[in-house]
Amino acid sequence: MRQGPLSGLKIVEFAGIGPGPFCGMLLSDLGADVVRIDRKGASRGGAPADVTSRGRRSVALDLKNPAAVETCLKLIERADGIIEGFRPGVMERLGLGPDVALRRNPKLVYGRMTGWGQTGPWANAAGHDMNYIALTGALHAIGTDDKPTPPLNLVGDFGGGALYLAFGLLAGIIHARETGKGQVVDCAMTDGAASLMAMFYGFKASGMWQEKRRSNLLDGGAYFYDTYRCADGRWVAIGSIEPQFYALLLEKTGIQDPDFKRQMDRGAWDGLRGKLAEVIASKTRDEWEAIMGGTDVCFAPVLDLDEAPKHPHNVARQTFVEVSGVTQPAPAPRFSATPGKIQGPPPAIGAHTREALLDWGFTGPEIEALDREAAPAT
Repeated sequence: MRQGPLSGLKIVEFAGIGPGPFCGMLLSDLGADVVRIDRKGASRGGAPADVTSRGRRSVALDLKNPAAVETCLKLIERADGIIEGFRPGVMERLGLGPDVALRRNPKLVYGRMTGWGQTGPWANAAGHDMNYIALTGALHAIGTDDKPTPPLNLVGDFGGGALYLAFGLLAGIIHARETGKGQVVDCAMTDGAASLMAMFYGFKASGMWQEKRRSNLLDGGAYFYDTYRCADGRWVAIGSIEPQFYALLLEKTGIQDPDFKRQMDRGAWDGLRGKLAEVIASKTRDEWEAIMGGTDVCFAPVLDLDEAPKHPHNVARQTFVEVSGVTQPAPAPRFSATPGKIQGPPPAIGAHTREALLDWGFTGPEIEALDREAAPAT
């Protein structure tokens, strides 16, 4: 029995990489029945460490076979939405484009995720997260004085891509349930990453943002919003922006230097950063956590991927869980009445072909015919 606020929702996911599987994971974690269409004969899948594949069922099909394409269309007839992350035109060439799908299911919400979008002069070009966020102004704003630095693939793939696709898909499904009309959701990572930059474009328009990296309030330019190395070589993050939080920072660190009254004087920031760095370097990270952790300083230790799951706050909230020996993030966000859960392990490719098709209303003879014509992996 699937559990979560999306229980009862049926989603067809066409297997991909990166943000596509992450979107499928988000929907599954909240209870949606996500059936993933995998390529017949592919060998990957089923490894416990394939965290973003968790919680769905795999149907393996050869989409070059007309019988397999027809099986996909029959699944689409029963689905609330689909998600796919191929380059523009690929689904159309397979006979599974939105025009065909919406004719079969007028209430369908057809989610398409690409880097550059379905239209535009770069729509068919290859790219990765770093390229997409570079085009939006986000990458230029992140990094050191010397160069922009990719912030993992959090801003484009997952933030601007997967999260916006999940948001758009669910918005479309609400509309379809109200009106009976489905639609296509064109989710470009460039659009999503640009949307994430809304506040900073507002800062620029109001004169509060300089284009030079590490010269602004939130990009490491302000000494009171930065990371500092401790005596043991580990790091802490300090974000004492507001006056009352800044005053508490000075109290907790024992700083009495009158120069620190110049908090918002940008000309003093570099000098004060050096002075604060000396103070922070006088104690270990654990010592500073004992002094400032859980206070209104706006403080946190900078934890690595081994340390984060063991921190008392994360332990208390069960932010991380262990499944089949793999530590991984628990479902988020949290719901008081309909909590989500990890619905199952990452599936082996084709592990649920018969089971999922039966659950989605296929008959035994239909599945047997597909076995004969398309011979899917089981």
